[in-house]
Amino acid sequence: MKKVHSSRKWLFPVLVLALGASFFYTCQAMGKKAEGERLIRMQDSPQWKDGQFVNPQPLINDFWMALGSMFRQSVDVSPKDPVPVVFVEKSRFSKLPSSGLRVTWFGHSSSLIELDGVRVLTDPVWSERTSPSSWIGPKRWYPPLISLEDLPEIDVVLISHDHYDHMDLGTISKLKDRNILFVVPLGLGANLSYWGVPTEKIVELDWWETKKIKNLEIVSTPARHASGRYLLDNDKKLWSSYALLGNQHRVYFSGDTGLFPKMKEIGEKYGPFDLTMIETGQYNQAWPDWHIGPEQAVIAHSQLKGKVLLPIHWGLFALASHGWTEPIERVLEKSKELGVTVITPKPGESAEPGLKKDYIAWWPKLPYNSAKEDPILSSQLEENTASAR
Repeated sequence: MKKVHSSRKWLFPVLVLALGASFFYTCQAMGKKAEGERLIRMQDSPQWKDGQFVNPQPLINDFWMALGSMFRQSVDVSPKDPVPVVFVEKSRFSKLPSSGLRVTWFGHSSSLIELDGVRVLTDPVWSERTSPSSWIGPKRWYPPLISLEDLPEIDVVLISHDHYDHMDLGTISKLKDRNILFVVPLGLGANLSYWGVPTEKIVELDWWETKKIKNLEIVSTPARHASGRYLLDNDKKLWSSYALLGNQHRVYFSGDTGLFPKMKEIGEKYGPFDLTMIETGQYNQAWPDWHIGPEQAVIAHSQLKGKVLLPIHWGLFALASHGWTEPIERVLEKSKELGVTVITPKPGESAEPGLKKDYIAWWPKLPYNSAKEDPILSSQLEENTASAR
């Protein structure tokens, strides 16, 4: 009788355990439905209608165009060479910025905002992929630029919505035991509780609701987007942008959004903003209302009464078919036209918007589609559509 090699006899049970662990993680990553008092509060929201949250202007989607775009991706949809980044030393955050406002962009929508003595971490994603699985899904182009353990004391983790590239189980699992408050839109607390975040650390806000933390007022402001982590939970939880109002400075964080009239209202209520952080990448004509696109991001900045624009939601993941440098190139073109000040720090580089600094183009010069060749224009907005051309 043949003897089984001792190392082989463990192969099958190890494989079964690995698959089981992967399945459990995937299920856990999908989150939890809202129930009880949380669900009742959601149903009382002005944004809730017919069993789900809704946008003031419905989102337009062209399924077949979106499907077709998957086969017409730019050859530069992802970087061919290493992205120039700045790995962050822990010592950089040993002191708060003397200017009162500093932002460190880690790529996509993850940033550390230091605002009048309060530290806010936005949409933190430290995992390898934006997916419920560790082995499939969009993969990051470079590793995290600072370990979660080396981050300074954080006061707030701010989450805009529950999509995987904004709300990450792996990251939250490592932050949940720290002395941090998690501020999220209505319903997302169900996921956080399921993932082990203590109830007292969770603050859920509806649009226009506020939370005061130290000397910082956080306002949940409207956004034009969607939510969902699997097919059966679409729009069962809210999405938001945020106005961060400090003693001396004001910052706007867009999360994910299309262009819509509430931008002007946010600007009237809470502007001018010293800094706007607006998503500029991962757009397509097939979903023009889901993501604002480069030119409309600059227009939104003006509507918000912003002073300095930091383009976000690009530079880390390929979630659309355009070239990876296209968003920033088009933002800079539109900003020149409208006279908007844009800062372009490398991922991992800290920027203080109140201090004058010349930023170099750290990304490679690649071919891209211009606004005329591939216009991204939100629907149901005749005035804004015309101004984006």
